[in-house]
Amino acid sequence: MEQSIRLLALTLLKMVAAVYNEGSGYASDESYNNEVYVEQRPPARQPDYLVPRWCYDLKIQDGEAACYSPRGPGYRSTLGTRCSLSCDQGFRLIGQSSVRCLQSRRWSGYAYCRQIQCQVLPAIPNGSYQCSFGINEGSRCDYTCFPGYQIEGDRNRVCMEDGLWSGGEPVCVDLDPPKIQCPPSRTKVAEPGKLTAVVYWGSPLVKDTADGAITKVLRRGPEPGSDFPEGEHIIRYTAYDRAYNRASCKFVIKVQVKRCPVLAPPLHGHITCSSAGNNYGATCEYHCEGSHERQGPALRVCQFSGQWAGTPATCTPMQINVNLNSAGAFLDQFFEKQRLLIISAPSSSDRYYRLQSTALQSASCGLDQRHVVVVELVGEEPREVGRVRSQQLSMDLIEQLRQALRITKSYFNVVLLDKYGVDRERFRQPTTSDELFTFIDTYLLSSQEMAQVEANREHCE
Repeated sequence: MEQSIRLLALTLLKMVAAVYNEGSGYASDESYNNEVYVEQRPPARQPDYLVPRWCYDLKIQDGEAACYSPRGPGYRSTLGTRCSLSCDQGFRLIGQSSVRCLQSRRWSGYAYCRQIQCQVLPAIPNGSYQCSFGINEGSRCDYTCFPGYQIEGDRNRVCMEDGLWSGGEPVCVDLDPPKIQCPPSRTKVAEPGKLTAVVYWGSPLVKDTADGAITKVLRRGPEPGSDFPEGEHIIRYTAYDRAYNRASCKFVIKVQVKRCPVLAPPLHGHITCSSAGNNYGATCEYHCEGSHERQGPALRVCQFSGQWAGTPATCTPMQINVNLNSAGAFLDQFFEKQRLLIISAPSSSDRYYRLQSTALQSASCGLDQRHVVVVELVGEEPREVGRVRSQQLSMDLIEQLRQALRITKSYFNVVLLDKYGVDRERFRQPTTSDELFTFIDTYLLSSQEMAQVEANREHCE
């Protein structure tokens, strides 16, 4: 029993020594035969753990320390005080977020606030950006593109708390077509004597709204300086830039043909015209049948005003003058007007003459169509007769005609002269109308005269 009491007392002494040792560090113990020997040392000064500033005042730049002391809100750095550390907006806490004031008069940890920043944004081709706070957290960078480009992607990015930019990097693309302006539309009058007009124009004005580069300009339609026919013609240009954007424009070329009223051919005549017949600058020539003569101007011109110059010509029956003293003068009045068929016979009772007269009477319509005038030289002096239709020739003129054309009085013969007075055919016997007309149609008629004969053939038959 006594032994147990001694052990209990020894245990209590050790606990008291431990408490003293923790506070001053001067306590030690040694055991000898289960007995405790306590060395007596001078008492140490007891620290005052309750002083208000046991640790230094905790402050964090660009942040805040929220502290709690066991002694109340008026104490911020007493022993055992705990502080929660945080940073202002845009700053990140580096270190411990919570510290405690230790017995060593130091805080249990260290922390500071570092400003949150993102990487510098790269420049974008054909565009730029502007940031509100540089590269700091919360900064907003707005992207814009150069004129002619449009943004594709995020139009702005924000520096976030993790130091990364929101969204993705946009691009500036050329979506705008180039600007093109065509030459103005124009109207031109066809050139004199033509149904076309040569038109010139300049190149279109082309400008790219982005980088100013135009890769190609295509034209649809004739090139400048072309000959344009009457009517409206659309010319279209299309321009392409580097991004294959395109823009088109067009203009109209209108060619007008000034025209005069269509001329009516004269009675017993016809008209031949150049170009289209009644367009500006065209000339029309009046022609009369071989048995008629033109009265009035030979040519008329269509003027720019749309009116014909001069007055219309008429065709009047040809007046044959038999009161001439020479064969040359007599033949000249038929030049380029009529053909002559000269019949010579020794007498009016000649059998060949009678047969020929009968054949020509039945072919009178065909002779008129072919502009053939019959001249008869019948008989011998002093009873010789010369006549054209109902007009009588003088004896001197008859003789001169015989000598000029070498027409004998001794026997029947027929001489055919063309419009130029050239001896084209001679017949020693009467000729039929078919034989005569076949020769004339084959060798003496122009294409226009042939067309008139064909047109009037039924009327004649």
